[in-house]
Amino acid sequence: METLSRLAKASATVDFEVVYQEELPRVYNFFRYRVGDDQVAEDLTAETFEKAWRNREKYRNDLASFSTWLFTLARRIGTDYYRRHKSTVSLDEVASVPDPQVLEDVAQQRADFKRISLLLSRLAERERELVALKYGAGLTNRAITRITGLSESNVSTILHRVTQQLRAQWEHEL
Repeated sequence: METLSRLAKASATVDFEVVYQEELPRVYNFFRYRVGDDQVAEDLTAETFEKAWRNREKYRNDLASFSTWLFTLARRIGTDYYRRHKSTVSLDEVASVPDPQVLEDVAQQRADFKRISLLLSRLAERERELVALKYGAGLTNRAITRITGLSESNVSTILHRVTQQLRAQWEHEL
């Protein structure tokens, strides 16, 4: 009985409104890096927060920070999304030119985003996920290790190798 009481207190200490405000941009960017589509990223972000809200009583602050728990949920939701939507996207769709009426700098940002999305789509899923956690969500390597179960040195090594690979591909395709 005491354990249930302690768990209820552990999950009740989280101010969900504050967490939502702080974590929303990070979760959205995580999905934006993972899927490369703003609308899908918004949908998956909403699904993550909905699931977190429905399961908030299962959160245990003695096991992980709320952010770690939230990104574990987001990671699972992303994996489920890819399982449900195993479709291929043609290179023509990915490389399409932005609307010519858009301002030049916005057009350039969109083109760059499509280009990096294409490069990211070529990565293995684990590498793409690590890039999304690091650069999309802005998590530290230590936080990524808690979410993925990889060692911190492994995360650092993979991210270093992948960023070097992406830089080389970016420069080569200019």
